[in-house]
Amino acid sequence: MSDTPRSDDTPERDMHRARATPQARLSPIWIVPIVAILIGAWLVYDNYRSRGPLITLVMSNAEGIEAGSTLIKTRNVEVGRVERVNLSEDLATAEITARMSPDTEAMLVEDSRFWVVKPRIGREGISGLGTVLSGAYIQLEPGASERATREFQVSDQPPVAPAGADGLRINLVSQLGNSLRVGDPVTYQGYTVGRIEDTQFDAQTRRMLHRVFIEAPYDTLVTDTTRFWSASGIDLRLDTEGIRVNVESLEALLGGGVAFGVPDDMPLGRAIQPDVTFNLYADEDSARQGTFNRYLEYVLLVDDTVRGLSRGAPVEFRGVRIGTVAAVPWNFSAPQPDARSRFAIPVLIRIEPQRIGVTGEELDLDDWRERFDRLFDFGLRASLKSGNLLTGAMFVDLNFHRDLADDVTVETFAERRVFPTTPGGFARIEAQVTDLLDKLNGLDIEPLLAGLDRNLSASEAMLGEVRALTASLQGLLDDPGTREMPGNLNATLEELRATLQGLSPESAAYRELTGAVDRLDRLMRDLQPVARTLSENPRALLFDSLETEDPQPRAPRRD
Repeated sequence: MSDTPRSDDTPERDMHRARATPQARLSPIWIVPIVAILIGAWLVYDNYRSRGPLITLVMSNAEGIEAGSTLIKTRNVEVGRVERVNLSEDLATAEITARMSPDTEAMLVEDSRFWVVKPRIGREGISGLGTVLSGAYIQLEPGASERATREFQVSDQPPVAPAGADGLRINLVSQLGNSLRVGDPVTYQGYTVGRIEDTQFDAQTRRMLHRVFIEAPYDTLVTDTTRFWSASGIDLRLDTEGIRVNVESLEALLGGGVAFGVPDDMPLGRAIQPDVTFNLYADEDSARQGTFNRYLEYVLLVDDTVRGLSRGAPVEFRGVRIGTVAAVPWNFSAPQPDARSRFAIPVLIRIEPQRIGVTGEELDLDDWRERFDRLFDFGLRASLKSGNLLTGAMFVDLNFHRDLADDVTVETFAERRVFPTTPGGFARIEAQVTDLLDKLNGLDIEPLLAGLDRNLSASEAMLGEVRALTASLQGLLDDPGTREMPGNLNATLEELRATLQGLSPESAAYRELTGAVDRLDRLMRDLQPVARTLSENPRALLFDSLETEDPQPRAPRRD
């Protein structure tokens, strides 16, 4: 059996191989399009994968923002770019569409903040000069929230403090038309410890709302007894205490600000939680007055003028302030008490026991009201006095008048107890002068004038006698003998001087006199023994010795 193929099978086998070759192998020309497609697909995928999220930024004004060129930065690192700038549907704001980098997903949370960086000149100085040539850009400050969002508000001003900064945020409410703005300082005893973050006006309540950030560690200075007040540049005040000028820091002097502190007569208080609301007072005195929130109200019915008495004037008891004038005048159209014979001006005052150290826990207003009712019976009265002659400001002075202790009538005015009053100051002087004139008018002048005439006549007679005496004395002085008296007296004095000069220690008479005195002194010393002997025995003058016997008489001897 032979293995050699048959000749008739060879052509068929070759033809079949020739037809099967194009179907089994791919032409090399298709490799280039396939590689191009794969590269394009990879580029598309890589571009899609490398694209960051789109966000929407809302601004009131898109000044300086350009599509395709304005960058979004954080810490001076580019993290996005503005793609489109459009108006909102209501045409009220500008909507900016920006493409962020892929690695910014963690930054796009609800408390992240955006603002426009551009050249600014403010109280803090000049900022944003680097954008003069490069153009404005949008700054991103990442937040600390975990809730993602894609729409943000863009502020025209940079934030006062970072989102995660340590400190305390509180709210201030006021009815003042002040000029506080974002970035204004918040000071404690002249030192800046915080800033104003936001300022809004509520048209419904007609109040100003301020958001304040206090930096750490100064946030511990804010307690539940802290008071806030507006710190204007220069506070010039004319009142009963004279002229006062208060100047805050230089920054507050240029643009204003807020100051705070705890009044001296109040405890430091306890720490507070964030977002607590405080009242913003007009000045430091008003803030201090706000601490006296419990008081007694009385009405003064003043018969004198109230010119110079203003709201906020002190009510003092012997120089110690115990209250405040609340309104001048108050409820002017209310009917006067029936016991009043003349129209009086009503003045509302407040007696504030907290001013003398009584705390809110110990204060019993009913007890204090009864105490004042008893003091009225002892003569406690109110009067207006001038506190400062330069400014003309007046205050209410309380004091006891014993002569008025029994003259008190319980009166009410517009449902308020009337505080008994007495004229004071110039009104009292005027009354005293009027009483004096009345007494002078009641005097009988004719007898007084007659007595005065008699006194004048007697005075004239006495004056004549004095004139006569003066003339006699003048005649005596004009006598020549009287004129010679001084010369004679001088001569006598000269002779006396000469006589005295003769008795001087250098004169001979003085030496002789001295010698005589010495001799006399020796003689006296010599006579002293004799005098002593005679004093003891007077017989010694006759007998030689006291111890001899008495002589015997003898007869005469006869020769």
